[in-house]
Amino acid sequence: MPIVVSQLGHTVVHLADSVIVGHFAGTIQLAAVSLVNSLFMLILVLGMGISYGLTPLIAQENGRKNYKECGRLLSNSLLINIMIGIFLYLLVHFGTLLVIDNLGQSPEVVAYAKPYLGYLSFSIIPLMIFQTFKQFAEGLGFTKQAMFISIWGNIINVILGIILVKGMFGIAPMGVKGVGISTLVDRILMATVMCIYVFNSKNFKIYLQNFKLTLIDKIRSLKILKIGAPVALQYSFEISAFSGAAILIGTIGAVEQAAHQVAINLASVTYMLASGIASAATIKTGNNLGKNNFLDLRRSAIASYHTVAVFMSITAVAFVCANHLLPYIYTEDTAVINIAAQLLIIAGFFQLFDGTQVVGLGVLRGLGDVNIPTVITFVAYWVIGIPLGYLLGITLEMGVNGIWYGLTFGLLTASVMLFFRFQKRTRMLVAVPA
Repeated sequence: MPIVVSQLGHTVVHLADSVIVGHFAGTIQLAAVSLVNSLFMLILVLGMGISYGLTPLIAQENGRKNYKECGRLLSNSLLINIMIGIFLYLLVHFGTLLVIDNLGQSPEVVAYAKPYLGYLSFSIIPLMIFQTFKQFAEGLGFTKQAMFISIWGNIINVILGIILVKGMFGIAPMGVKGVGISTLVDRILMATVMCIYVFNSKNFKIYLQNFKLTLIDKIRSLKILKIGAPVALQYSFEISAFSGAAILIGTIGAVEQAAHQVAINLASVTYMLASGIASAATIKTGNNLGKNNFLDLRRSAIASYHTVAVFMSITAVAFVCANHLLPYIYTEDTAVINIAAQLLIIAGFFQLFDGTQVVGLGVLRGLGDVNIPTVITFVAYWVIGIPLGYLLGITLEMGVNGIWYGLTFGLLTASVMLFFRFQKRTRMLVAVPA
């Protein structure tokens, strides 16, 4: 549960930005948030995916009681993640800001989007530092502190965001730019507090014996990247599919794009909750693998599937039953609400597929099996999902609903293929004597 809450924190930041802008700045600026979040989430998950390369390695070494190796891995991961953060900042700042003018979006939307994207791009650097220490602590089973930091970070983000967007205490209203500033401040504070916690807590003394930034070596860095890079690609293939969908929807109209932002924000909340279950599955799988306890490994993995199936079934019912009520969290624009309500019914249908595919990736990540799952995600989203969405939504003129039908079929494909991969790998392990 702590991992679920801390994972949710990343999505709540963008959810809060959307809610604040939707209520205090209007539909055009909400569409700008939709466009930026669609582009930035691709960058965000690349960075987060790289940082996830540390977790299964830490869990495996802890299972083997090889504590000194944990500090060495942390040293390498921290340097890698800082370098990746700087690279992604430069990529967004000099790349995406130039591309955004040529995506066929409304000029008004683009004008509001640029300053917001600028602040978000810089926030990726402190976020990568936070992720390093978070994944280290969670890989060792210490999960609560990251949860508390995420909760307080989001509270600060909401309060500061409202003050800056609305204009309070003598500050001029900043609109969408205000939530960009509040998100940057939030992530700097989170990185600072998480770092202080790890270095000052007695829980980590035994693991930090060999932590030195001078102990950077090629072998350990490659071990982290061999897991982290494919994981980054897995996340990017899925998120980029939804980003591509947002761009396609933006060519239909600003109202449709705002409605997409409302629905996808709600769906991303449940996805990140499922992603927390997947992260727990990664840790348990890696720890049992390090102990050569293959029977418990398979049992805990199956339990993760059961847990996410129950949870996502509940959220599916909530989306379908409250499809006209939930959009009011973001906006009072009836045109946006009516379209978003239709999309939430589609989201209700793909909840189970979204949850089971992310848990499948989490279990396989704990096994160190990342290359084939990466190919599966690419095929599911970019060979099947987006082309089908384009065919239904644009070519056959089914609009935003057609694009979402394509995404749903992509999620179904990923879910089924990853489940069969999980069955094959874990049955092989159980059949081999420890």
